[in-house]
Amino acid sequence: MRGFLFLLALTAGAGCGGAAPPEETKAATPAGTPSDVTMSADQIAHGGVRWSAVSQTSTADFVELPGRLVVDEDHTARLSPSVRGRVTDVKANLGDTVSRHQVLVILQSEDASARRADLAKATAELTERQAALNYARAARERAERLLALKAGSAQDVERARIDEATAQAGLSQAEAAVAHVRTALSVLEVDAATGLVELASPIGGVIVARDAVVGSVVEVGASTLVVTDPSFLWLEFGAPDAVAARLRPGQRIEFRASELGGMLDARILRVSGVLDPATRLITVRAAVANPSRKLRPEMFVTVRAEKAAPAPAITVPHDAVQLLDERSVVFVVQPDSQSGAKFTRRDVETGTTSEGRTHIVTGLKAGDVVVTDGAFAVKSMFSRAKMPAGG
Repeated sequence: MRGFLFLLALTAGAGCGGAAPPEETKAATPAGTPSDVTMSADQIAHGGVRWSAVSQTSTADFVELPGRLVVDEDHTARLSPSVRGRVTDVKANLGDTVSRHQVLVILQSEDASARRADLAKATAELTERQAALNYARAARERAERLLALKAGSAQDVERARIDEATAQAGLSQAEAAVAHVRTALSVLEVDAATGLVELASPIGGVIVARDAVVGSVVEVGASTLVVTDPSFLWLEFGAPDAVAARLRPGQRIEFRASELGGMLDARILRVSGVLDPATRLITVRAAVANPSRKLRPEMFVTVRAEKAAPAPAITVPHDAVQLLDERSVVFVVQPDSQSGAKFTRRDVETGTTSEGRTHIVTGLKAGDVVVTDGAFAVKSMFSRAKMPAGG
């Protein structure tokens, strides 16, 4: 009999404890955290709390990718000689601002000296041919006068005219030779007066690389200085195939530089057709206008690109999402008749943030009324109302 009563007491004690709550209920709201709080009209006004109903809008999901700014090769010049020579002077250093046609590097060159000698020879030949033409012209005029006076023959006049035409042809040939040598000197950037090679910048800009050293011998085509116009830059980044498939030349994308803050625009120039073997990404190049010159080559930036087509989605102001008990939450509002309101926490899953609005992937539906301003004040109420551990 005593054993039966003992078993009955154990059974009754177990029944009083009730069934354990489902695991989902435990996870929904952490122990000691209230699911809702109430605020008076004064508290709402003091905290600047405002709310509105959410609605679906068409939005795209974005992915952030690392990128790098580089010089725009279409607005960059590399100064290199067309003849082998020794550097005698460098008139600019890294970071210097230079103007168009400004001479930056001077070289001595045997080839340049030989071209200058060719010019002197051609010029002397031209002078000689001009003198020959003057003589032939005078002889022809004299023969014509004698013929008019019946003191000369027609054959003499004809011969004089032929000699003049021959001299004229020789002069034209000499002029062409001089023009050819002068063109060669111009192409080689040789100063005809000094015989020195003078490398001038074809654009205005900033020196971003210097390889020329006074006294060094520079081979044909070797770079001495690099000048770029920093008002124009390229943005290069690698994109996964799914993202790259959505990018087209001429398309606008956004990026940000941590040094400046805020989003900036770029225009896609080229999307590579092959994967980079090292990164397994597709290289994308975009043009960046930089009139203020605040952006600089080799800056690291973050590119924001669409990873999916625009689709109906719910977004809320970025500050409407708060972190409570290490979870992203928004606060659903139920106003009362006294201008106060009850605020219920709603755990949400967030997507990307664009232009100050955060995409809510799960946790809200159209028509839900949520806090849009002053969410931190509501979060503070939850923190103060949180029960002590074990309470």
